[in-house]
Amino acid sequence: MPVDSTRLIFLCFLVGTILSGCSAPETESSTEVEANYNVDLDVANLMSLVLEPASDILWDSGGWVLDAYGYEELYPTTDDGWDFVRAQAAIVVEAGNMLALPGRAEDDDAWMIYSEGLSRAGIMAMEAAQAQDKEAFFQAGGQLYSVCTACHQSYSPDINNRVENIAD
Repeated sequence: MPVDSTRLIFLCFLVGTILSGCSAPETESSTEVEANYNVDLDVANLMSLVLEPASDILWDSGGWVLDAYGYEELYPTTDDGWDFVRAQAAIVVEAGNMLALPGRAEDDDAWMIYSEGLSRAGIMAMEAAQAQDKEAFFQAGGQLYSVCTACHQSYSPDINNRVENIAD
C-alpha cells in the first residue's frame, strides 16, 4: 500500500515534534551569574576582628616557653582544647577566602597567592589539631607566620616595622 504525500508530511512532522521534545535544554554558557558579596567590613577590620584573634590563639597554643618558672608546653591538653584550636584554624581558612573576595583583594597577583597560602596554613593547623599532632601544629603555626609576614612586607610594611620596633 503506497503512502500518500499528505500522510508522509504528517508523519515527518509528528516524528520531528516528538524528537524536539527529547532534546537537551538549552544552556546559557555565555551568561555569567554575578555574585554579590557583602564586603562592608574592610580589610583592616577583617584583620583586627577576625584573623588576628584566631591567629593569636593558634600561636599561643603551640610551642614551648622557658621562663623563670621553667619549661612549659603551650599545646592543648584536652580534646576540647584541640577542638577549640581546630575551630580557630577554620576561621583562618575562611579569612583567606574572605581576603580574596572582589572588593577586598588588592590585586590578582601576590594578594591571591597570600590569601590561598593563609587558607592552606589554616588547613594544615586544622588537620594537625584533629590528629593532636604537636609537631605538625607547630609547623602550621610557622607557615601561618611566614604567610602573614610576607603579605605584610608586600602590602603593609608599616605593620612589620611596628613589630620590629616593639622587639627592639
